[in-house]
Amino acid sequence: MPDIGSITDVTGIEVGHYTDERAGTGCTVVLSKAGAVAGVDVRGSAPATRETDLLSVSSLVDEIHGVLLTGGSVFGLDAAAGVERYLERENVGIQFAGHKIPIVPGAALFDLGVSDSSVRPGLAEGFKCCEQASMKPASEGSVGAGTGATVSKFNGIDNSLKGGIGSASIEIGGGVVVGALMAVNAIGDIVEAATGRLVAGSRCDNGSMRRSMDSLIDPNKHLEKSFSLGNTTIGVVATNAKLTKSQTNKLAEIAHDGVALAVRPAHTMSDGDTLFTLSTGIIEDKVNMYRLGAATVEVTSRAIVRGVTQAKGLGGIPSISGLDI
Repeated sequence: MPDIGSITDVTGIEVGHYTDERAGTGCTVVLSKAGAVAGVDVRGSAPATRETDLLSVSSLVDEIHGVLLTGGSVFGLDAAAGVERYLERENVGIQFAGHKIPIVPGAALFDLGVSDSSVRPGLAEGFKCCEQASMKPASEGSVGAGTGATVSKFNGIDNSLKGGIGSASIEIGGGVVVGALMAVNAIGDIVEAATGRLVAGSRCDNGSMRRSMDSLIDPNKHLEKSFSLGNTTIGVVATNAKLTKSQTNKLAEIAHDGVALAVRPAHTMSDGDTLFTLSTGIIEDKVNMYRLGAATVEVTSRAIVRGVTQAKGLGGIPSISGLDI
């Protein structure tokens, strides 16, 4: 398998995290200060999002300058104001009525029950995220928006495992790079797409893991009357290929195939799965959308697996690396 890489391998993309381990929450920002054409696709049925309508092909705005991924559920979306404040200070944004207006869509995941649910990322934390942003390889695991993330919750939060932030990238020729950054907080299990290996499943009393899909489709298996509502896989896919707004939105749709390969099941009634795509447009040669789409699926699924394998235990919830199996 090629090197894992990072979303910051896409020139012009910066990533910053704010992490509060005590409270079990945080936020992450993906910046493109020079502007990027962007798209979005929401597949989960319980999303918490901000300014996604601006990314529609029928909307006026042609570029954005950052994407916020945050914990704290809908409350954490306040951190986007901090990202905007930072970008305003840096004189980054679209020119409108004599002002520079930074455009920062975002999405939140639910981590309110892991440690201290009274603490959520806000304006100050969003600003700090940006101050930490760089083009260095993005930190992974239990950081930023992935700090309080958990996965494999069909057997209850007490039998879940830690999720987190993961990243990956691929070069597909002609200097074109595709990268992904994913915050993994799914109700479903995590599977390595290439091999089918169960990376993270519901924990059993004997210390082993079980596949949630097996229980869900088995009519003889008992299911809980209600499942955890605190879920969501959110992320950003970026490329240096020059794309139209329509193409970035299509790429966001395709990226969800990577979610479905790595998260099983994905896009459930209690997930808010939301993916953004960014095109920095540095490579102006016409790109093969079939190849770009395939790479997008691959980096998305790899980044999801990385988010879980690089995580560490928090709030009594162990990481996969902490299990003796």
